Amino acid sequence: MTFSEAEKAAITGMWAKIAPHTDSIGAEALERLFCCFPQTKTYFSHFDLCHGSKDLHSHGGKVVKAIGTAAQHLDSIDSALSTLSDLHAQKLRVDPGNFRLLSHSIQVTMAVHFPNDFNACTQAAWDKFLCKVSSVLVSKYR
Repeated sequence: MTFSEAEKAAITGMWAKIAPHTDSIGAEALERLFCCFPQTKTYFSHFDLCHGSKDLHSHGGKVVKAIGTAAQHLDSIDSALSTLSDLHAQKLRVDPGNFRLLSHSIQVTMAVHFPNDFNACTQAAWDKFLCKVSSVLVSKYR
């Protein structure tokens, strides 16, 4: 999957807005995920899932920072996320369907925080981008 120059600009431009807020954007996206898709909580039984918890901020920040790593390596997402892909496939074994659900939660969170910037073109680029990220994360599940 390759990205056009316009898609790359939309992805990196939005990433520049998200980057200063990784923990809070990530925590909110996780809260949204757990509220809308409660079955995803099963992987986080050891976390405090209450609104604003340190666990949500910490893990949400890690998730969004990993997405940022991918956004900074649009031509080599596979290699940029290789270690994270190994972790998910060999140790965490998260249901691959959850990545699609998380992608949706992240996009909704972005739309809430950046309504003027998260237009249809940016949303389409990010949807394609997050599909690629999800694909890379589940690529080693076999």
